[in-house]
Amino acid sequence: MPTFSYTARTSGGELKQSTIDASSRDEAVNQLRRQRLTIVKVDENRPTKARGSIGMRDIVIFTRQFSTMINAGLPLVQALDILAKQSENKALAQTVREVVFEVESGHTVADAMRKHPKAFSDLYTNMVDAGEKGGILDTILGRLAVFLEKNDALVRKVKGAMIYPAVIMGVAVIAIVVLLWKVIPVFQNMFASVSMELPAPTKFVIGMSSFLNNYWWALIAGAVGAVFGIKQAYATSGGRLMIDKFMLRVPVLGDVLRKSAVSRFTRTLGTLISSGVSILDGLEITAKTSGNRVIQDAIMESRASIAGGESISAPLQKSQVFPPMVISMISVGEQTGGLDEMLTKIADFYDDEVDAAVSGLLSLLEPIMIVFLGVVVGGMIVAMYLPIFDMVNAVQ
Repeated sequence: MPTFSYTARTSGGELKQSTIDASSRDEAVNQLRRQRLTIVKVDENRPTKARGSIGMRDIVIFTRQFSTMINAGLPLVQALDILAKQSENKALAQTVREVVFEVESGHTVADAMRKHPKAFSDLYTNMVDAGEKGGILDTILGRLAVFLEKNDALVRKVKGAMIYPAVIMGVAVIAIVVLLWKVIPVFQNMFASVSMELPAPTKFVIGMSSFLNNYWWALIAGAVGAVFGIKQAYATSGGRLMIDKFMLRVPVLGDVLRKSAVSRFTRTLGTLISSGVSILDGLEITAKTSGNRVIQDAIMESRASIAGGESISAPLQKSQVFPPMVISMISVGEQTGGLDEMLTKIADFYDDEVDAAVSGLLSLLEPIMIVFLGVVVGGMIVAMYLPIFDMVNAVQ
């Protein structure tokens, strides 16, 4: 339903500015008249689209500064107004200005933020809501800032681990394409001029070169089709589950993904519970932010288990995704009533585990990539020189 901003005078002559929800401008005017207000102006609020993207780092800085200002005693609207003016990200600045307008119109900060899901996630708004209701918004924002910083660092670690092998593979593909496209045809023409029988490796490489030069369009179409097919499959429920299961089973990389997922799950749920969010809501939010369908299904099964009066640990154990140590610590946390503290301890432990797993992945990938480059590129070069060696031996 559209929202209208209005300026009107009360029966006592006081000027009033606020907003009202109505199906049309005429309906808004009728509602105001029924409230015995003298209308000065009524305008429809059209949502302003903020240009640009809002990165995680921008939200982390915003949250940390917001927490500091609230803790220092600044009123909510004044703190948000200052943050909007000093933000270097134009999209975030526009979003915060819209939040300020909503708060000034009588909405809570959490409700105002919920209207901007691209900037503020469900986790974010639920924690802010809990902080407002409990009167501890500064404390909650501080916890939220710490959580976002740790989560951002975790994501950057995993992404950073993927950069090195991606660069090496990119270089390898470019080198192979250049050799097959430009270099091998030169050797092919030279061998054709002497009409000699070529060794099997040389024939194989020349065949690859001919295929690339004649059917390059088919290779590009196949690559684009494969990427499109994977994206389409990942967009479906069954396809995403199959791909996420496969990723968790990949040697070494699967271990990194599993440990990072455990760290994110435990830190997210622990932060939500310690902030006053109910465990059922916390599990639902955590499932949405898990990043892996297998983990998400296991968490939602735990939520159903708790709703039925059972424990959270049993469904997690059935999923065979979470290590036994994690299951045991969660079970102890449930029994002792300190689940949030136990989850935070698990998250801290697995942050270190992710560091070790990423280091192990890099140390394993480096020699594999070097060997791959040497075997493929070196093998192609040797295959091209085999006929030359035969020619030299024949002359001798």
